[in-house]
Amino acid sequence: MTTAGRPRLSTKKRPGETAREEILDAAAELFTTRGFTNTSTRMIAEAVGMRQASLYHHFANKDELLDALLSGTVDHPLAVAQSIRGSDARPEVKMYALALFDAGQLGRSTWNLGALYLLPELRNERFETFRAHRHALMDLYASIAAEVLDGTVGAVPGTEDLPFRLVETVVNGRADAESGRPSPAGDYARVVAEAAVRALGWTGSVAELHAEAVTFSEGILAW
Repeated sequence: MTTAGRPRLSTKKRPGETAREEILDAAAELFTTRGFTNTSTRMIAEAVGMRQASLYHHFANKDELLDALLSGTVDHPLAVAQSIRGSDARPEVKMYALALFDAGQLGRSTWNLGALYLLPELRNERFETFRAHRHALMDLYASIAAEVLDGTVGAVPGTEDLPFRLVETVVNGRADAESGRPSPAGDYARVVAEAAVRALGWTGSVAELHAEAVTFSEGILAW
């Protein structure tokens, strides 16, 4: 049986410090460019430069690869959101900081994995943990948004879900850009973060809010 230590078919092709990280990078590229259904484990192994049997030492099948990739898109933001939610910062600072961080990481990621969120395969029980974590992240967004609404004059009730939805427009924007539409100019994460608090009725100085949120975020992300 081929083991993880068997020589590769070619020299290193992918970024990553371990074979697992290289496999995930190759799978991310192929899933987002060719599609999940049209990608085989053999294609992924060839993109890494290893034998298919060696890939199976790390991942049993495509579902396991997809689950690992998608979990990586929510687990870190979920941990950050939990820290932000539990802080004593003003609600609008927490909302802006979370939206800025989350939109930024979605925009900077090498591959647009959020585009895979609508795959019908994700309804399978295999992805229950991913779905639960994503819903928990949505709930934290809504909880922070509700705090902002409580202190906003003339706020429109029922808008708690808007900040999360606004952040995920980054995914659609990247998909459009990959299809040939020009990317938005400037720092889109800042645009999204401002839109998140404005949608909740907040009307203060966004320049001051941004500066405060960046300082606040540095302490949260230091862990």
